[in-house]
Amino acid sequence: MPPLEPREQIRQAIASAEGAALVAFLTAGYPDPKRFLADLRTIAEVADAVEIGVPFSDPMADGVTIQRSSRAAIEHGVNLRWIFAELARRDFELGAPVLLMSYLNPLLAFGYEALAQRAAETGVAGFIVPDLPYEESAPLKAALDAEGLALVQLVTPATPRSRMRDLTAASSGFVYAVTRTGITGSGSLPAELADYLAAVKAAADLPVCAGFGVRERAQVELIGRHADGVIVGSALVEVLERGEDPAAFLRSLKAAG
Repeated sequence: MPPLEPREQIRQAIASAEGAALVAFLTAGYPDPKRFLADLRTIAEVADAVEIGVPFSDPMADGVTIQRSSRAAIEHGVNLRWIFAELARRDFELGAPVLLMSYLNPLLAFGYEALAQRAAETGVAGFIVPDLPYEESAPLKAALDAEGLALVQLVTPATPRSRMRDLTAASSGFVYAVTRTGITGSGSLPAELADYLAAVKAAADLPVCAGFGVRERAQVELIGRHADGVIVGSALVEVLERGEDPAAFLRSLKAAG
């Protein structure tokens, strides 16, 4: 039987999780570039999928925590080529599929075909690009499709239902349901969360993972009732920043499922 394509590995990892899947985000090379692979390995042993944030100078969708981590990582020389080089030198298998979450400029500068090839070589299964409009995504999607890699589409509570159908149909791996308008890392979950996530799931043939501002077990439990997976970002970055155990933190959230 042929091996699963990377994008299908993502879908299966989320769909087969016990309870709601946990998708964990870390900024590459933060807080210590020397710890990146060790942190990634630890997180991938607990999470069902991992997002690696590519540091960017103007992370418009991110709150202060990820902005701070991104700026510090850039000051330590972390960029897309560095991330690929680190992934290429690892001597262990990852316990979960890995995606890169990047703004568009670094991907354009790398070149789409070269990007897809390098990603496949280094075990990256897909990409999340928050500032790539759906109408302009075809060239990147074509390059990733050639390597069986995912391009995850994002929807928000403000997304019209007709456009939501287009976005979910174009997504691969999973659909990223932003839980609220605004930036990552802060704020409460909206009162209409259940209705919103029900609409996303009705439109999608893929698993739906929801995030933005998830910090507590109760939030994971709430979202997990209505989505296939929960995305945890800023709170995990802060755990790493404080030098605490990311695996213990993630297990405490998964206990809610």
